[in-house]
Amino acid sequence: GFRYFTQERAVFLGLTGWVRNRWNGTVELVAEGSKTDLDTLLKAIQRGPRAGTTQNVQVDWQETAGEFNSFQIRRTA
Repeated sequence: GFRYFTQERAVFLGLTGWVRNRWNGTVELVAEGSKTDLDTLLKAIQRGPRAGTTQNVQVDWQETAGEFNSFQIRRTA
């Protein structure tokens, strides 16, 4: 449920990007939007969904590329 949780929060905040599971059991997320909204999303994913737990969130801030039109769930990579 983590990907759906993330997508729901990102769409609510008006962010664009994607989230996907990785074969090693981690989740990868790329999001674009205002710093305030990205901080809000980061706080939400650090707490995680009600039925799950989140551990070891790593953040890599980069310049916005403007390449996304929506926020999607991608296939496992």
